[in-house]
Amino acid sequence: MNYQMSEFELFLFNEGKLEKGYHHFGAHLQIDAIGQTQGVWFHVYAPHASIVSVVGDFNHWDSRTHVMNKTDDFGIFSLYIAGIGEWTKYKYCIVTSYGQTLFKADPYAFFSDYRPETASKVYDIDGYCWNDETYLSKRKSKDHKAEPLSVYEVHLGSWMQKPGGIFHKYNELVDYLIPYVKAHGFTHIELMPLTEHPLDESWGYQGTGYFSATSRYGVPKDLMYFIDQCHQQDIGVILDWVPGHICKDAHGLYMFDGEPLYEYDNYHIRENIVWGTVNLDLGKGVTRSFLLSNAHFWLDYFHVDGFRIDAVSNIVYHLGNPSVGTNYGAIEFLQRLSNSIKEKDSSILMFAEDSTTFPGMTKSAKDGGMGFDYKWNMGWMNDTLRYFEKDPIYRKYHHDLITFSMVYAYSEAFILPLSHDEVVHGKHSLINKMPGDYWQKFANYRVLIGFQFMHPGKKLLFMGGEFAQMHEWKDKEELDWFLLEYPLHERANRFVRDTLLVYKHHKALFELDHDLRGFSWIDQSNRDQSILSFARYGNNSMDCAVVVLNFTPIVYRDYQIGVPFAGTYEEILNSDKDIYGGSNQFNGGSIHSQPQSIHGYQQAISITIAPLSIAVLMFQKPTTQEVNQQESFF
Repeated sequence: MNYQMSEFELFLFNEGKLEKGYHHFGAHLQIDAIGQTQGVWFHVYAPHASIVSVVGDFNHWDSRTHVMNKTDDFGIFSLYIAGIGEWTKYKYCIVTSYGQTLFKADPYAFFSDYRPETASKVYDIDGYCWNDETYLSKRKSKDHKAEPLSVYEVHLGSWMQKPGGIFHKYNELVDYLIPYVKAHGFTHIELMPLTEHPLDESWGYQGTGYFSATSRYGVPKDLMYFIDQCHQQDIGVILDWVPGHICKDAHGLYMFDGEPLYEYDNYHIRENIVWGTVNLDLGKGVTRSFLLSNAHFWLDYFHVDGFRIDAVSNIVYHLGNPSVGTNYGAIEFLQRLSNSIKEKDSSILMFAEDSTTFPGMTKSAKDGGMGFDYKWNMGWMNDTLRYFEKDPIYRKYHHDLITFSMVYAYSEAFILPLSHDEVVHGKHSLINKMPGDYWQKFANYRVLIGFQFMHPGKKLLFMGGEFAQMHEWKDKEELDWFLLEYPLHERANRFVRDTLLVYKHHKALFELDHDLRGFSWIDQSNRDQSILSFARYGNNSMDCAVVVLNFTPIVYRDYQIGVPFAGTYEEILNSDKDIYGGSNQFNGGSIHSQPQSIHGYQQAISITIAPLSIAVLMFQKPTTQEVNQQESFF
């Protein structure tokens, strides 16, 4: 391969349009015709440097030995070193224009030394043999908006560990994580950032090696194998990706050649004081090319199914503050990124973790929007958790918190997140956000999970939430798996599994997630009893689910609910069943509607509403003859 860039590629690089920068920059093995490694080519961009050398174990880190050649006026330095090969540790020694000496990891390195060491490593990124063609072909044929989409958010280092707190390798997790996710019915795994990072406590959100899958969990081909196996089990993999800010550690991208190269020149919009990070300047051509190439790298080499973009509010507004100003350069980059990815493969998913009301997040970039497929519904998350934290006796005074999300539910294509951010830093775990005694906490928890999966929008749940972990997430320890030996936690987990099963197998609960036709209130106004009821629909209007929630510990018998169609309704899920830890007050068998005008409908059913519960009832489609006798709901 010719690692030297053509004039046109140099133009694209500076314009922020280069999509394959990893073919040119970094460390590339020189292999002869019989497959023997002869040496390594090194290429780095450092326009403000006066001298750049390659240093490593092979030259005792002596910057005088392997001085690089400046190959053009753009500031690219190159050097071929014979006799070294894969796994060689190296850095760039950069002498700045004002005489300072810096030792930097390679921005385009394919692998890195195990922390706390910070050197890059030469790695052969090519050669993995993929076996996911069937999955990728099927992915391209799907309309993901009309499919169930449930994401299990995972921090690999603390999901499960070996004795002594030792991390499992990517390939080892294949035997544990994939069967677990498949058994629960999640459609995707979202991996918290895997780009190389120096500090475990940053969870990967303060990166230094964007092209380097962190060595904490093994080598890059181990990660390829993990993703390949996920795909073979029909599980998608979303990568948490951080294009907005970087770590300030001395070996990283920060002030790479002694001056702001990838970040802002302006100190006041460069520094994230609270996070201790530095904002990347997404208006700079070289930064855009770096990140655009990085996204394509993860798609090309790791077959990821999409990206969750972190801290979008901090991207669209300088410092995340509208009063500081809209960041038009960053917005243009996100649009360019979306267009580039969608042109490559329209089935790649883009998620925005965004707390702003900036319009058009999930509108196509070609139509002037930001180009994301889904936006995290932070409003739903905040309002819902605030509501559930209230004692049930006071919930009637805060009823709008639980209904308000439907006012804007179709303004964007939303995913409903109960993420890692909600179970750290003193916010309590999901179960410990719930008021009441032990039984009530679990009953409230089941209603929360049920509400999330029945509400319009795709779903995301952070690990541990699926079995009601009591403690907050502990990033240095594995999940409290022993809790599954306790009946209430095992039953809580069973409820999550069954809820996912119900969600995935009933079109009414996902097919029109982002379409007004997919939802209608039955009764959203019963604040005095804190009871909520609504209907969900599929493309066929008679794919209809009736959802009833009781947010108090009071039982109601013979409670009448208006329903859209005359006929039979079958309760397919009730969180109060004893198999889930409830008091077993549910509606067994079929429930037949009666002609009665209530809640704006001409038919009604009479049901038992259990304490602190959610019930889901599916309309049983009538025969063709019966359909002809009914007036369509639409």
